[in-house]
Amino acid sequence: MNIVSILGSPRPKGNSAAMERRLLDAAEARGHEVQRFELGKLQYTGCIACFGCKKKADHCIVKDDLAPVLAAVRECDVLVVATPVYFGEVSAQFKGFIDRCFSFLVPDYAQTTEKSRLAPGKQMVWLIAQGHPKTDLFADIYPRYEYFFDRYINFDRCHLVRACGVYNAGDVDTRDDVREQIDTLAEKLFG
Repeated sequence: MNIVSILGSPRPKGNSAAMERRLLDAAEARGHEVQRFELGKLQYTGCIACFGCKKKADHCIVKDDLAPVLAAVRECDVLVVATPVYFGEVSAQFKGFIDRCFSFLVPDYAQTTEKSRLAPGKQMVWLIAQGHPKTDLFADIYPRYEYFFDRYINFDRCHLVRACGVYNAGDVDTRDDVREQIDTLAEKLFG
């Protein structure tokens, strides 16, 4: 199983990173290899609306540190994404990646039923850490992006683990409920 993981947090030891590490450790313990990217360490831009991916190539033509990340996502079976919630939204680092996923759409995506260049059947795991404890706040993040990645990009099965009330680094490590959700998901995905 080809697993790609993307950390969207600028804090490599923050709560979303801890959630990611627990899931990836479980995958590796079961013999799976993981390719991991930390967006906070890369130099890249969001989509620049050049439409090169629609007119000149079948991939994003921007040459920066995100190019190998997008290439890895194209080939993966499971994509793990981990992001904190900043000002009610995914991190800016992660949003830049999301916008560049426009390159995965076929040129006439608005008029066709098969919108993605990616093979169907991919799975996606969302690990979201938010400092605010109220679960009804920012609950729209996952459904909004899950719709896009499922319907448009061929991530047919999406999974979510969301930790609310984890403000300080290390808070998620004290949460049995979050650890149990991650362990259950790891068993489901990786056997």
